[in-house]
Amino acid sequence: MHQKSRQIALSGVLTALAVVILLLGSLIPLTTFCCPMLAILVLLPIRADCGPRMGWAAWAAVSLIALLLVPDRELSLFYVVFGWYPLLKPYVDRCAFRPLRILYKILFCTVSVAVTYSLLIFVFQLEAVLAEFQAASTFLNILTLITANITFLLMDTLIGRVELLWKRKLKKRLFRG
Repeated sequence: MHQKSRQIALSGVLTALAVVILLLGSLIPLTTFCCPMLAILVLLPIRADCGPRMGWAAWAAVSLIALLLVPDRELSLFYVVFGWYPLLKPYVDRCAFRPLRILYKILFCTVSVAVTYSLLIFVFQLEAVLAEFQAASTFLNILTLITANITFLLMDTLIGRVELLWKRKLKKRLFRG
């Protein structure tokens, strides 16, 4: 019973922290892409300690709250679209052939960016995002997508390292009992 209570408390606190990070991200315009990444990293201990089922629940809760409360639609939508990647990552990493594994990750990022901006333009009808795309050249839009993929691959590496840090050091320091 003690273990289950600890898992529920950890999930609740980290879910709330992820929401706060997303809300803070809407206050500072330059953090539109950084804060969803930080919120993703905050939820890693939930998947590592409580299992994927609790991880999915935490992602869904943060996503729903972000869509309802976070004023910056772009930021909240980036979390919704990319936030479930850490739950998918163990399955992608099972692929033994490294180039294919990297290709899967690039494909996930590219499709996620396309879905995010399609939703922002066609569903949420954010005129500012549409104006940015129309003002930028095709080369600049492709360069932005390439930069997004490089950043995503770096985040993928960071996810693995944060999970390792949690398992080896942080968990032992926070939960000695």
